[in-house]
Amino acid sequence: MTARDTPRPTLARHQRLLKTGDFRLVYAARNRAGDGRLVVYARANGLGRTRLGLSVGRRLGGAVQRNRIKRLLREAFRRLRADLPAGYDVVIVPLAGQYSLEEVDRGLRALVPQAIRKAEAGRGSGACGKAEDT
Repeated sequence: MTARDTPRPTLARHQRLLKTGDFRLVYAARNRAGDGRLVVYARANGLGRTRLGLSVGRRLGGAVQRNRIKRLLREAFRRLRADLPAGYDVVIVPLAGQYSLEEVDRGLRALVPQAIRKAEAGRGSGACGKAEDT
């Protein structure tokens, strides 16, 4: 079996947040968890699948550095997504610093479930005057 025979674990288009409005809804829900290096936001989406959004700002470096960070975040999320409940939008915002896959993986394993728990707890409250289920 060659490397081309094994399926590449990727995030399909329907597994990613792409629209500005989707990001705004996740931020507005205010369900977040952070550790000083990463901030994770979560919101129930009612779709039956968990979607990932990344927000990597220019202050983290040039395009090469930002793209490396995004690759690390996507890979760590791919490893984690089987352990997550379905039906959430997750946005990850890295803060300044150098990142390794192990650090990102460890951080997301702690932060993503924490943000999702906050989203589950806040479902009935209707935070920010917006409906939680779309």
